[in-house]
Amino acid sequence: MTDMDSIPPSPDDAIDATREWLERAVIGLNLCPFAKAVQRKGQVRYVVSQATQPLQLHEDLVRELEHLRDTDPETTDTTLLIHPYVLGDFLDFNEFLEVADDTVADLALDGEIQVASFHPAFQFEGTASDDITNYTNRSPFPTLHLLREASIDRAVAAFPDAAAIFESNMETLDRLGHEGWKALFDGPANP
Repeated sequence: MTDMDSIPPSPDDAIDATREWLERAVIGLNLCPFAKAVQRKGQVRYVVSQATQPLQLHEDLVRELEHLRDTDPETTDTTLLIHPYVLGDFLDFNEFLEVADDTVADLALDGEIQVASFHPAFQFEGTASDDITNYTNRSPFPTLHLLREASIDRAVAAFPDAAAIFESNMETLDRLGHEGWKALFDGPANP
């Protein structure tokens, strides 16, 4: 995992760290039972924004939303817009999420694409910053996850008790603990 306060990563390093997080934590711990299929099929688009200001990130967000809208889902089902050089502060990131949602609406993509969020300092309301359950949404770098609503609908149909995912994730992280989370990233990458 990469620390936001260290030397800024190269775009390739940001993608590598994000891919490792997705494979080891999100898929490896089954935090999102829908992620494995699109990752294995190569339908996840990893994009690193070079933005250092929110306005620049907004431009990248517009471009990626339009790209996802215009691309066959069999080619790209979902996009991870990684932005390691902007919105490192979680509160600033949270404020930008309203801009992201407004952008989806402005592009008339409501009901077609939604934006989920991941951040290295993610914190659920009412939890301590070091609460292990926050790690369900902690990524190596601030990341906007652009998801097709049709894909979500198909996934929910295949997993009828989707509401149980949240509770299951909390239990998984509670069992794993901080040491277990750290150990996920200490060993060699999976083949």
